[in-house]
Amino acid sequence: MQLTRYTDYAVRVLLHVGARDDGDLSSIAEIAETYGISRNHLMKVVQDLGQAGFLETVRGRRGGLRLGRRPEEITVGQIVRHTETSFQLVDCKNCIVAPACTLPRVFNEATRAFLDVLDRYTLADALTRRDDLRQIFGNFAPVA
Repeated sequence: MQLTRYTDYAVRVLLHVGARDDGDLSSIAEIAETYGISRNHLMKVVQDLGQAGFLETVRGRRGGLRLGRRPEEITVGQIVRHTETSFQLVDCKNCIVAPACTLPRVFNEATRAFLDVLDRYTLADALTRRDDLRQIFGNFAPVA
């Protein structure tokens, strides 16, 4: 299974924001520059993550982004379920063997197992090497 670029960007945003000290804010411009991603793409992702409660967006001159929940409360499975539009591995609607085929059940079981594994890990697990992430991201500049 391959996740969409949208999910990739969502995870990257949450890692970047989560790597900050508590209370420090990130900006879309900073995240876009760090990853070399279009600000326009990130704005859509950030807005969606904010509406879903993964992020808190602070408006104004000193505004920015911070996690909407503690990293321990955000599972990777929640992020992926929120950002992916379909988990259907194959489209069996027009297949001539569909009435007699049992593989869709197998694919559904595999998808459930995949999501079950993602549910066992939180954003906090992905941030256990926070100092290394900060070094990769560079020194965080204050959001202005």
